[in-house]
Amino acid sequence: MATIRAQLAHVGIYVQDKPKMIDFYTAVLGLVVTDHGVARSGMELTFLSANPTNHHQVVLVSGRPDIAGFNPINQLSFMVGSLTELREAHRRALDKGATEMRVLSHGNAWSCYFKDPEGNVIETYLDSPFHVPQPRGEPLDLNKSDEEILQETEEACRKDPGFMPITQYQANMAEKLGA
Repeated sequence: MATIRAQLAHVGIYVQDKPKMIDFYTAVLGLVVTDHGVARSGMELTFLSANPTNHHQVVLVSGRPDIAGFNPINQLSFMVGSLTELREAHRRALDKGATEMRVLSHGNAWSCYFKDPEGNVIETYLDSPFHVPQPRGEPLDLNKSDEEILQETEEACRKDPGFMPITQYQANMAEKLGA
């Protein structure tokens, strides 16, 4: 059984006024917009980071209702160290009662999304060595070998005009951040 020491890596929050929130996070915290787009669900996503090695640290998600007591947390995301750990987190989550399991390749990362026993959305994920614009998500079969997953991900990513090795993306981000 793999040892897992997941690290909190990013948070998604629901917002009402996306331009105002982007201005706030960029002006106050020095984050930059790294990507934006519309998810299959129709939600508009804006990804922000202040770290050239993290595609995003905050995700602003459209659709926050004006309801007292609404939980604005969209998800809590934890990074794991390997595909072996991702598989183990997936197995453990199911064993402990997680529901609504979704396993996806984002091209730049491999993720397992699920709801904890009280309905909070949790993501465990691992970065890939590739960058492609986000949002993106294709089903991922964790029963395949690491080599098969890596090869299939690279083949899919190379079809995207925004594809680049993660090292190139990180260098571009470091320049953009003035790091």
